[in-house]
Amino acid sequence: MENSFSLLSLFSGRDLMTLFVSLVLVVASIMSWAVIIEKIRMWHYQKRNPVSVKSTDNMETIVDKLIRPFDRNLWFLAMVSYVAPFIGLFGTVWGVMDSFASIGINQSVSIGVIAPGLAVALGTTALGLIAAVPAAIAYNVFCKKSDDLYDRLNETVKEFKHK
Repeated sequence: MENSFSLLSLFSGRDLMTLFVSLVLVVASIMSWAVIIEKIRMWHYQKRNPVSVKSTDNMETIVDKLIRPFDRNLWFLAMVSYVAPFIGLFGTVWGVMDSFASIGINQSVSIGVIAPGLAVALGTTALGLIAAVPAAIAYNVFCKKSDDLYDRLNETVKEFKHK
């Protein structure tokens, strides 16, 4: 007996809903990685060219203006980290329902009838986690870095005000 396992067939499934769920999760993952790479590059640049407050800056608004680029698009990472597991879970439920439908159509409870739907179900679960986990980690890391920079810039502004 030949094993015909393929990741592509696992994630694409046998129906349009599974394909749609898989595509949404893959696109979310790709977009998350684009944001992550953008943030990594931004923080590396900031490390070489530190953001700083000058005494000539408007002290009321400068910190918010300086921190804004570091916070940009973090909302997307938060959204993917929160929503992707639920989209994957929807794919899981869809795959299990497909397995039960196969049982009804074939009037059989054999592993050959159940396994394809369950494999697709687990595949969409995996895609949901593949999208969510890096987004959640990156969101927390970049939020912490942004908060630390905000605090440092705020302290500098307070020092300028007291002089």
